Amino acid sequence: MIDPVIFSFQLFGIQIALHWYGVLAMTGLLAGAIIAARGIQQRGGDGEKMWDVLVWLAFAGVLGARLWYVLNHILGGGTYYLEQPIRILAINEGGLHLYGAVLAGGLAAYLYFRKIGFDFLLFLDSVAPGLLVGQAIGRIANFINQELYGQPTDLPWGIPISAGHRIAPWNDMATYPEESTRFHPTFAYEAIWNLIGAGLMLWLGKRFAKQLKPGVMFGVWMVWAGLGRFWVEVFRPDQPRIPGTDLSYSRLFAGLFALAGMLYILARNGKIKIPFVSTKPDKYKV
Repeated sequence: MIDPVIFSFQLFGIQIALHWYGVLAMTGLLAGAIIAARGIQQRGGDGEKMWDVLVWLAFAGVLGARLWYVLNHILGGGTYYLEQPIRILAINEGGLHLYGAVLAGGLAAYLYFRKIGFDFLLFLDSVAPGLLVGQAIGRIANFINQELYGQPTDLPWGIPISAGHRIAPWNDMATYPEESTRFHPTFAYEAIWNLIGAGLMLWLGKRFAKQLKPGVMFGVWMVWAGLGRFWVEVFRPDQPRIPGTDLSYSRLFAGLFALAGMLYILARNGKIKIPFVSTKPDKYKV
């Protein structure tokens, strides 16, 4: 197993540590930003605007991702963060959620671009494939932290999970021996799904650049990301369930997210009518 801590040292009595989780999250953020900047440039905009907004987007995204994760945990009946609220700040331990990052980061980007008069739809379409790539890179940290795994499996790509990182009932070493029990690598399933989606979106953006209306590419991302999370949640027994059901909050939101993306695409292309979705504009404002 890989140590989640790359290195650590003490400074004035304070323990300083560099975690793989943070390094990979930052790597994913930068990779996504590079893809987004190039996408803006290819669509006729100023790619440098991506770097101008990145700090605000990153701060808001991390804050939103953490708060969503904590809320999801509490809604599922968890009391860990209620009993130890200071642990909400311990993001190095893991526990970020994509939807919170998208909502909070998107709001920060919207306010920034509105202030400077930059086309927000241009930003959304350009950042969409970058979101998938960035998340795929970040998923590597889940393997290092031994988290977000699924049920036991006999499939050849199953991964080992140490006793200290298992949830019940698989922490029963007598029934599930550490040396022979393997688990679904759900983080890998999602990472592969995301990379396929990113490649598809980059191809679509280039092949149909003149046909796609502003905002449609982001709608495609909503559908792809939502569907991916919807089926991956089947392998996520650790996710809080809606009381009285076997449906997790994340899976419900993922399904609604994909549905919203599909309806948005149809509305933008005039196939259906949604009051707050217009078929205009047909071109980006650059």
